[in-house]
Amino acid sequence: MNDFWLWFSTGLEHIADWNGYDHMLFLLALCGVYELKDWKKIFILISAFTIGHSITLALSVFNILRLPSPLIEFLIPVTIVVTCFNHLRQLSTPKNQYMYLSYSMALLFGFIHGMGFSTLLRSMLGSQSSIVQPLLFFNLGIEAGQSLIVAGIMVFSLLLYRIVGISPQRWKFYITSAVSGVALLMMAERIPALFE
Repeated sequence: MNDFWLWFSTGLEHIADWNGYDHMLFLLALCGVYELKDWKKIFILISAFTIGHSITLALSVFNILRLPSPLIEFLIPVTIVVTCFNHLRQLSTPKNQYMYLSYSMALLFGFIHGMGFSTLLRSMLGSQSSIVQPLLFFNLGIEAGQSLIVAGIMVFSLLLYRIVGISPQRWKFYITSAVSGVALLMMAERIPALFE
């Protein structure tokens, strides 16, 4: 049980760490434009993202897939910006085509975030012989943290709609603009590390 809690809590803390807020920002970009009534779409988006990052987390930890850390750290805010721009395009895109693209992007961007998650896990594993259980427990911790963050985003959005009276369309514009602005700054900050 101690091993479970060690790796589970590490995954949970990693996704919820304010110093690594880029993953939280991505979840906000991914789900923040939806209402609670869109829970099926949110579930599919999160599932696609989870599948993507679970695959590359495993591949990376098993040393099958490795990319330079500065490149991954740069690509994470790129995923945020592209997700925000996709939401802004929604107004001129047929609904089914938009959702298919959103699900595909969530899966693809999950691959990138999985490599970001793996950096911490690889450094903690060191020369440990059995890595299957730590990998599973760490991933479960990430999923639990991710679920809490998405639930918080949905509750916050609901409060804005019901109490503040902001319209969903206006909120979509505000949230995508603000999140993409922060992500663009993150990209700019991380460019120098690509050339070191």
